[in-house]
Amino acid sequence: MHHLRIGMIGYKFMGKAHSNAYRALPMFFPDALKPEMAILCGRDASAVREAAERLGWPETATDWREVVVREDIDLVDINAPSNAHKEMAIAAAKAGKHIFCEKPLALNLQDSREMLEAAVKAGVAHMVGFNYRFCPAVRLAHKLVESGRLGTIYHFRAWFLQDWILDPDFPLVWRLQKEVAGSGSLGDLGAHIVDLAHYLVGDIEEVIGLSETFIKERPLADQMAGLSAKGSKKAPRGEVTVDDATLFLARFGNGALGSFEATRFAAGHRSTNAFEINGSLGSVKFDFERMNELEVYFTSDDEDVQGFRRILATDPAHEYSEAWWPPGHTIGFEHTFTHEVLELTNAIREGRQPEPNFRDGVKCQAVLEAVERSIAERRWVSIAEM
Repeated sequence: MHHLRIGMIGYKFMGKAHSNAYRALPMFFPDALKPEMAILCGRDASAVREAAERLGWPETATDWREVVVREDIDLVDINAPSNAHKEMAIAAAKAGKHIFCEKPLALNLQDSREMLEAAVKAGVAHMVGFNYRFCPAVRLAHKLVESGRLGTIYHFRAWFLQDWILDPDFPLVWRLQKEVAGSGSLGDLGAHIVDLAHYLVGDIEEVIGLSETFIKERPLADQMAGLSAKGSKKAPRGEVTVDDATLFLARFGNGALGSFEATRFAAGHRSTNAFEINGSLGSVKFDFERMNELEVYFTSDDEDVQGFRRILATDPAHEYSEAWWPPGHTIGFEHTFTHEVLELTNAIREGRQPEPNFRDGVKCQAVLEAVERSIAERRWVSIAEM
């Protein structure tokens, strides 16, 4: 196989990110399996045609069921809203297609388990879209933990802070409706930092949390596109049925402690996705708003030069960096998706499962639901209960 023929369902925020990754991959990673953008699918015929022309897709469709069974499609890319993931992914698996599905994997844990079961039964490759794993600086943090250079890990603390719905008159977009999104800041933002915790530290064993919905009602939206929307203050209002903010504590299976915060009400924070790891021999700090940097501290440094040092992860010594620009020339958000697609295509060519895959999506979903149960029952909840 020299080409991977792709049918993509969805064309807005993540659709644009995925399309850009498919187009960039052969330019910067010429030895990779080449993605062939075959057909783009969306419900609005006019809008999907416009998106296809802009994003570089030669053909369009309005019925995803037709796309997943086409013989000229090898991979189905699902970046539609969360409530559509399960049906699309299971249908794609039954049709023998590899699957790339955005996070969160499904509306709930049971649905995500059924998606994994279908993919495993079909013997297809399956990947879930946790793109932040693919920052060179995050890969460096993983390397430092895995190699033991930070020693025994004691703490993982993470926060994903945004402010895009701070205005109480911002419209009621689908991300604020539980029946479509599954959950609010917990599933949208918290899912990313939970996955980073699993990737960097290990499995979470138990959790306890709290959440709040600060704005209970919002004007109904006239138009929605990605994270933006239009509506009138005078429009009828609908109920917000997800959390605006969720915080929780966690205990890892290896004994480390964790704290997590996900909110869309942190004024001034456009997208602060950050973590800190503390070990017996050192610490690391990362903030995606400065995604090319990792702050590193080692206890073994001489006393007179101890302190956090800034590592610029753009030199060829860092994963993926050699493919891009000369040292010191930074990369951005869109490059994480190119690296993600590189892992996906390499895995398909090598006959293995990409990482992260649906198993990681299920594991993340179990933590999210344990947090929700903890909040509802006001107690510590073990992941083993889920």
